[in-house]
Order: sequence, then structure tokens, then C-alpha cells
Amino acid sequence: MSKSHTLPLLVAALLGTLPLAHAQQAVLAPAPAQQQPAPAPQQQTPAVAGQAPAQAGAPVDPAAAKKAEFERNLRAQVLLDRANLSPGEIDGAYGSNMRQALSTFQSLRKLPVTGKLDAATWEALNADNSPHLVTYTLVEADVAGPFRPVPSDMMEKAKLPELGYANVLEGLGEKFHAKPAMLERLNPGKDFGRAGEQIVVPNVHGKQPLPKAAKVVVKEGPKVLQLYDAAGGLIAQYPVSTGSANDPLPIGTWKINGVHANPTYHYNPKLFWDAEPGDKKAKIAPGPNNPVGVVWIDLSKEHYGIHGTPVPGHVGKTESHGCIRLTNWSAAEVAGAVGAGLEVVLES
Repeated sequence: MSKSHTLPLLVAALLGTLPLAHAQQAVLAPAPAQQQPAPAPQQQTPAVAGQAPAQAGAPVDPAAAKKAEFERNLRAQVLLDRANLSPGEIDGAYGSNMRQALSTFQSLRKLPVTGKLDAATWEALNADNSPHLVTYTLVEADVAGPFRPVPSDMMEKAKLPELGYANVLEGLGEKFHAKPAMLERLNPGKDFGRAGEQIVVPNVHGKQPLPKAAKVVVKEGPKVLQLYDAAGGLIAQYPVSTGSANDPLPIGTWKINGVHANPTYHYNPKLFWDAEPGDKKAKIAPGPNNPVGVVWIDLSKEHYGIHGTPVPGHVGKTESHGCIRLTNWSAAEVAGAVGAGLEVVLES
């Protein structure tokens, strides 16, 4: 596969090295009630996952319990992201990606490894007492586009001059590592198309850049990519999609040939068992909706790499064509921590 070698502003923004893609500094929302009172919306979080506080014998309001579980999961997902143990796309729902992030967090903190948001894990996560939501003012760069529908057909994709975002919410979702529908839920009545509108978003920016990794390990079973330092300490973990029965993950030890931002995708239907009849070789322009997202990390195994994706909600939940697929923001973080010659271990 060929790649473009131009480092895009988009990747820098996803890494957090630019001020939120040319946007102004986010203003911290008030901290949760136990830290300081404030007029912004507060997140009430019960002591046990999915269980709203109630007096003994009192009836449980299902709607209130469901809301409390969403708010608790949302805070936990943001704190895991801030701890470099990505839960994937932040959506306020407990799922397989969050379970893997919690399991690793528990192991690192020497807690019982349950993969659940139990009381001890909740307490340990909240050692980071940062607010998990912040307010952010939309700027012209967020809303200007151009936005256009992205076709699923490769031949149609090849006709586009760039593979940008389909709409404002898709771009904001990637910027704040969040499911677009959840951003809508957090901001009822807000106009996402208006510069100057203030919205509430996950507090995922402002982290320290990752140190350079000494090794990359991809584990097919739990569907995670882990970065390790020279002493064997875990630096970061991300959910991934890793192969399929038709295109299995190439188990073994490989090397990184190079890291390429904003790649042009060279589509060859002969390499895909499920290619559409009549498809021909084509160049797919760069952009976040490019088939390999905003980064291609080339491996010494021909035709294989670590890359982003235009569908972050599918990461860790669907199969790939043998490559290692991350969300675009995770791929950008990994790209900043690796380089040519680095060892990549692919495990079953």
C-alpha cells in the first residue's frame, strides 16, 4: 500500500498537540458536587454501578437508575481515557471495550480483576478528581466543513477529492472521543452548526503526550493494542479490531517500516475476498473517512499495518481484513509513540 507522507493538522489535533483543531481553549465545567458547587449540570453518581441511591425498602425508579448508570459509566470512561487505557468511543454504556480497559486498570492497581465497575475500582479511578465534562465553544473551523455524505462503494469513494467528515457531529465526536449521539444527549436543544454555541463534551484533552514506546503488543483474544516501555511497563492500551476467519491476524513478531499520516489509500480488489464484482484498482483520497483513517503504520508483513478507521464505534466489535484497526484518535496517539524499526508482537 502506498501512503502520503504529509503530516496533517488533523492528526495533530487528534493528538491534542494543537488547541482542539484551531478552536479556542475549552473552559472547564464545574467539578462534581463533592469538589465544589457550581451552576453547570452535575453528574450524580451512585456508589454501586447501575444502582441509584435509595432508602432501604424504597421502590427503585427504573428511569432514574438507568440515568445514574449512564452518568457513572460516562465518568469512568473519561477517566480511563485520561489514564491512557482507552474504552474506545465514549458512549456512557458498559461494553466489551470498557470491560477490557477496566480489567487492565484493576491489574495495574492490584485490585481484583473483574472487568466491572465495582466500588474499589470506582474509588481508585476517582483518584483523578478532574471534572469529566467540560464546556467548549464551537468555532468556525468546527462548523465550516465542507461536509458531504461518504459513499460505501470504493469506486464512488475514489471520485471524491477528499474523505472529510460527513457532518459536524462526526468531527466533534472524533475530537472528543465520543459517540455523536451521546454528544446530542448531553446537549439537548444546542445548535451544533453555529459557531459560538457552547456545548458540554468529555474532558479528554490536555493529557501529557505518550513517551516513546519500546514495543507494541497486539492481543487478538481481548482485542487490545498495548504500548510498553523499555522496562516492560505498560504505557497505554487501546481496543482494536484484529482480523477474521478469511483474513486472520498474522501471528508473530514484526517490525514497523514507517509511520505515515494522512494516507492515500491504494485500493486493490484482488487483495480482498469480499471485493465487489467489477471493482478496479483505485486511489482513495486522504481524510478521516479514508478506509484506513488518518494514520497508516506500515508493518514488515506485506500489505499489513496498524491504522485508523472511519467507523470508531465498530472498533473491538467487528472483524478486519487482517490489519490492526483503531479509532482515528487512538491511531494518532500510537503514531506519536512509535517509529520505524520498533518491534510489534501479534499474539493470539
